[in-house]
Amino acid sequence: MPRRSSRPAAAREESLEPVLKKCPACGQTMWADYSNHRTLVTMTGLVRLDLLIRRCPHKDCSRYRRPYRPEAEGAMALPHHEFGLDVIATVGALRYAEHKSVPEIHRALRDRGVDIAQRSVTSLLERYDELLALSLSDADRLREITAREGRVVLALDGLQPDVGHEVLWVLRDCLSGEVLLARSLLSATAKDLGTLLRSVADVLPVPIAGVVSDGQISIRRAVERTLPGVPHQLCQFHYLREAALPIYEADRHAKKELKKRVRGIRVLEREVEPRSDAEAEVVRGYCAAVRSALADDGPPPLNAPGLQLQERLSEVLNSLERVGKKGLYRSRSRS
Repeated sequence: MPRRSSRPAAAREESLEPVLKKCPACGQTMWADYSNHRTLVTMTGLVRLDLLIRRCPHKDCSRYRRPYRPEAEGAMALPHHEFGLDVIATVGALRYAEHKSVPEIHRALRDRGVDIAQRSVTSLLERYDELLALSLSDADRLREITAREGRVVLALDGLQPDVGHEVLWVLRDCLSGEVLLARSLLSATAKDLGTLLRSVADVLPVPIAGVVSDGQISIRRAVERTLPGVPHQLCQFHYLREAALPIYEADRHAKKELKKRVRGIRVLEREVEPRSDAEAEVVRGYCAAVRSALADDGPPPLNAPGLQLQERLSEVLNSLERVGKKGLYRSRSRS
């Protein structure tokens, strides 16, 4: 839908001029030819840019009459975009660092005072992925990172913030800990993943000594076809998770049975709800402790949720027994 209302006036104005006054092609002076105006949506509000454009007036120059815009403009926004780079960076951070969906990102930006449509969020996410891929595929950067170790142990994994959306595939060097490439793909076929592997392998100055992944079939085939002879190992975490699958299932069943035994918490809370004496406060405290134990969960297989629940409920039970003994002792001493 087109905009139904005009954009409000910019909160501030900035005047930008090219730092370079000599033509980069012929070295002669460029003339201040005309001015241009541009309004950007940034995280701090609307900004109006007054831009001085220079052009080379010499006909024998390869840059004859080609506009030379202020260098600082590129640090604020992409060409022909109404949103600043800070908005694009915020969208990317909300998506991949906080795993928010497009509607959630839209609401978060609106809450921060950014006037943006939901469809624009999707567009900015695409720009963020393109900028990230361009930055990480810099050959000079890859050579500098990998030259110290002399080899690369490549980790490959995909991140999907929402079901049905693009998957962000990340290729990371396990030795240096640096991300070598990140790119969003609509599909995860062996051909697509092979293209990612090849784009990294072609610019690396050192050999790939091994690949680590979660063992997905398409990844295995991509590694076999693109990097023949390179060892491919299952990620230790995924290996441990699959090895502990029988234990995980037993632990999950145990947690389910434990939950059945503490279903009467709400009944106790209702009984003491109208009361305000000390005993009622103690009961409410123990009920809150049990609820907290039920809600607390650990990532299997490193932290078994069932065992963790059993430990916490045992602590609550031991505390109740101690309180009961103290109460019984006090009642006998008074009599």
